[in-house]
Amino acid sequence: MLDSIQVKNVALIDAAEVEFGKGLNILTGETGAGKSILLSSVQLALGAKADKSLIRQGAEYASVTLSFSPSKAQREQLHNLDIDCEDDILILQRRIYPTKSVCKINGETVVQKTMQSVAELLIDIHGQREHQAVLKASVQEEMLDAYCMDGILEDLEKTKLLYQEYKALEKQLLDLEGQDTNRERELDFARYELDEIEKAELKLHEDEELQEQYERLSNAKKIEDSVGNAHEVLCSSNQGILNSLSLALRDLSLVKDYDAELAEVYTQLSDVENSLQDCSHFLDRYLDRFGLESGDLAAVTERLNLINHLKGKYGNSLEEILQYAEGLSDKIEQIENREQYLIDKQNELEQIKAEYESYSKKMHKMRVKMAEELSDKMMQALADLNFEQCRFLVECEYREDQMKKNGCSYITFMISLNRGEPLKPLAAVASGGELSRIMLAFKSVFADKDQTETLVFDEIDSGISGKTAWKVSEKLAVLRNNHQVICITHLPQIAAMADVHFCIEKSTSDERTSTTVKKLDENESIAEIGRLLGTDQLTEAVLQNALEMKNMAKQTKQY
Repeated sequence: MLDSIQVKNVALIDAAEVEFGKGLNILTGETGAGKSILLSSVQLALGAKADKSLIRQGAEYASVTLSFSPSKAQREQLHNLDIDCEDDILILQRRIYPTKSVCKINGETVVQKTMQSVAELLIDIHGQREHQAVLKASVQEEMLDAYCMDGILEDLEKTKLLYQEYKALEKQLLDLEGQDTNRERELDFARYELDEIEKAELKLHEDEELQEQYERLSNAKKIEDSVGNAHEVLCSSNQGILNSLSLALRDLSLVKDYDAELAEVYTQLSDVENSLQDCSHFLDRYLDRFGLESGDLAAVTERLNLINHLKGKYGNSLEEILQYAEGLSDKIEQIENREQYLIDKQNELEQIKAEYESYSKKMHKMRVKMAEELSDKMMQALADLNFEQCRFLVECEYREDQMKKNGCSYITFMISLNRGEPLKPLAAVASGGELSRIMLAFKSVFADKDQTETLVFDEIDSGISGKTAWKVSEKLAVLRNNHQVICITHLPQIAAMADVHFCIEKSTSDERTSTTVKKLDENESIAEIGRLLGTDQLTEAVLQNALEMKNMAKQTKQY
């Protein structure tokens, strides 16, 4: 659940901290007091688009911090996102600067997308935008699938994969069928390219060996002169190093037995002589071999030029060129055996479609069954919200010729709000106020299936009053049994149902306007309900009315 929110320098809020409780948390206040600012702050911390205009005038940055106590199921989901909760607490923080924003989870900087993914697990916000979303057919399909998810989850994943395979193969076939006019020309060109590569008889790493040979041949005279000079220095009969070293060893051999240190020097010089003799022999053999292996510089250059030419056309390395040649062979085979290839691919496409349809029909059967159940539950939930003459139907139609990634079921929420009126799509009937109650009905029906602990409702009281408002408050009271509910309202009937009541107030001091949030005690809550009843003066009668409403709410929550 959402434990607290800390807001600093956001719009009219200088600094505010709200500690939410379990059950139904109600926020009330005068119009313009800043209730929407608080909701915007929550959305900001959950990864919504940052707007530098939210930074309070004169402040360097705006900051919002949310503290959550995730459930066990949520902690497991967070772990899958590589996010762990120390002491079972999760802290989300967002700072907005004039030129950037910074998102942090438990003190570590994360990208905005990660913050949004985490938010989806922790909290569900319902405002006018979310209410309008339910009018879309795709959202209605997702809602029905969420209702029967345990029964179709595995089949749904397989259907999505099959749909992707089908579309990819279908595109491949269309591309092939569209190549008929260029078929012969394409075949000739592929054969030409393959022939050019095969004639070169390329070998892996050949270019590296040729480059080394080219460097030797390009510097042959320099190499021969330098190696010959080095050999002369070592082996000259008059002044060669080996000759001089041999004389030194001869002299030392006469006295080495009289002094251990001289014997050690003699041994070291003997080792040096052996090493130099090895070097001398190597240089001698190198000179003999160099003359035999030097090769033809022109031939090496020509071969390198050919390889570089092929690299420029077919790949940056010999490996890439040879892979390209393999692709050409496959392409030629496909073109030459085009008819059979198309038949094989068409058969493969039909097999994928048959498997897709099998899963799709299986899911549709489950959807039809759950659509009937959802329709009945929605009828009851809507009746509880004072839609007394309402009829609701989840229409589930199978369209075999219209494939979608989630199957061929087409879902439409149908509703009739008045007796005698025909069922019509929800998008064609519901007004704003009716839509907010319908969304509340959905939330109450989905309460047992929804793992999101915290629900936030804004504009839930849009366009309602009197008995309907009381019905809405009763439904919120039911939701609070399984969820933490945070609701912004202007209606006393809803405010009376609060387990925790906050008042948002705006004040002016030193020509500066500020918004504050105050947690109300029992008496203050009754007074605020009295204000919501619509009078400036909190007379005894008004307070008694507010107290009676509060007591009725307590009795309702006991059932």
